[in-house]
Amino acid sequence: MHESPIAKVIAGVDEAGRGPLAGSVVAAAVILDPMQPIAGLTDSKRLGETQREKLEIEIRQKALAWAIAEASHLEIDQINILQASLLAMKRAVLQLSTRPERVLIDGNRIPDLEGFDCQAIVKGDLSEPCISAASILAKQYRDRQMLELDAIYPQYEFAKHKGYPTALHRDLLKQHGASPIHRLSFKPVREVC
Repeated sequence: MHESPIAKVIAGVDEAGRGPLAGSVVAAAVILDPMQPIAGLTDSKRLGETQREKLEIEIRQKALAWAIAEASHLEIDQINILQASLLAMKRAVLQLSTRPERVLIDGNRIPDLEGFDCQAIVKGDLSEPCISAASILAKQYRDRQMLELDAIYPQYEFAKHKGYPTALHRDLLKQHGASPIHRLSFKPVREVC
């Protein structure tokens, strides 16, 4: 009689907010429960807001563990957006209440996670449900953060563009200059400073 192999504890990791001109970059790490599958998981950018909200609740309820971390706009300016994204990912993995045996990371770079079995997967948020779940949590968290910043800095209308370099955001940046939470190392922000 063969014993069935024990399923590995796998964490999926993804970030949100690499492209925006303001705010932090946010990463999430999620360990899904194989006994409680979640239907409809995919890249957060392919989901509508309502779908993301429903899935976010389900992920938080059913996942074995999840964590959200960030790297601030100041850290982005100090170490660059790629390094800040990897730092946020590392922080998210280290905050998990359960240590994963394997870490699947969306993209082609692996954060500095010594002692962890890591694999980078390009477009992993489309193929790996645990990465899709991380992508949803990170996006939801960052979007809410931008709504809060919209209340503090209403002149930039962050609620509309979430900090991304839209025509509206660039116009408002030219009009008002940079806010304290803009990323000064990003060219469109640098140009108005």
